[in-house]
Amino acid sequence: MAVGHTLAFQQAAPMAGDRRIRARVTQVMLCGALVLTMLLSLGWGAASNIDVIGALLARLGLAEAGPVDMTIVWDIRMPRMITGVLVGAALAVSGAVMQGLFRNPLADPGLVGVSAGAGLGAVAAIVLGGLMPVAVQQITGGYLIPLAAFLGGWASTLLLYRVATNGGQTSVATMLLAGIALGGLTGAVTGVLVYAATDDQLRDLTFWGMGSLGGANWVKLYSASPVILATLVTAPFLARALDALALGEPVAAHLGIDVQRMKRIAIMSVAASVGASVAITGGIGFIGIIVPHMLRLAQGPEHRMLLPNAALLGAIVLLLSDMISRVIVAPAELPIGIVTAIIGAPLFLWILIKNRSMLGI
Repeated sequence: MAVGHTLAFQQAAPMAGDRRIRARVTQVMLCGALVLTMLLSLGWGAASNIDVIGALLARLGLAEAGPVDMTIVWDIRMPRMITGVLVGAALAVSGAVMQGLFRNPLADPGLVGVSAGAGLGAVAAIVLGGLMPVAVQQITGGYLIPLAAFLGGWASTLLLYRVATNGGQTSVATMLLAGIALGGLTGAVTGVLVYAATDDQLRDLTFWGMGSLGGANWVKLYSASPVILATLVTAPFLARALDALALGEPVAAHLGIDVQRMKRIAIMSVAASVGASVAITGGIGFIGIIVPHMLRLAQGPEHRMLLPNAALLGAIVLLLSDMISRVIVAPAELPIGIVTAIIGAPLFLWILIKNRSMLGI
């Protein structure tokens, strides 16, 4: 038996080494691809012949650029591009964390209730915002919808966490089932509000629900980026615990992992990250499912490399989707959630068909 374990270890060690090499190579390629995609995003849009490099160098005092180029690059496209990078990274990393926490390849950030709660908060703000006191409307200004979406996402997640926790232990199975029930309830309440909405409100609801980077600006970015960046920095510290959890909670506990504390940090991090993302862009699907799957098939399941690479690939996918949404029906703009669904759904089906045995389904 000892000889068998030794041989298995000797065979597994080179395989793990190969996976790490692939993951490092993938990371370098993704870094280069992200830089290129960011530059393309800054130069992509209805306004052509924009000197992007000149505008970037002009801000550093190394060149001169016209006022039109500076306005388009720095006031319109730059906050949009940075928002796309942060939100894409946040959704992909949150999906990877949720799949590791639930030990389920179909897990999605929406399972913790944050997407449903954020959607309900935004719909309530759009439909009922006019009924609020004038003083409150003046204080919140144009940020009532993002604020309501963030608070709705957090409230639903805290409720779901409380339901799934009993005797100091949080059951991921209970959380999954409770998340389905909460999604149905919030969907019903949202339906009532949509039924009561006016025609103008229905247009806002439709566009917000499908997601867009069109409303990105520096003020929204400043308000959401600290939350998203904090959760992106926190995620890699969960890598070892998520790898241990793949062996089961008892094994993870024997390896010295505080499983309950890890669950709490993971769930709240995802809630904060996705809540802030949904608050400024609306609902954008499939990135949290597709990106971690693609990387696991390419480089293996080790979270130490999966999480940072998911952030890079998620940012690339969202920026490319945004570029498509800007030109496919120009001069109008297609909601980005439609683009990610059109690309993500067939790709997800193809991954499932091609890798059924590897995914264990």
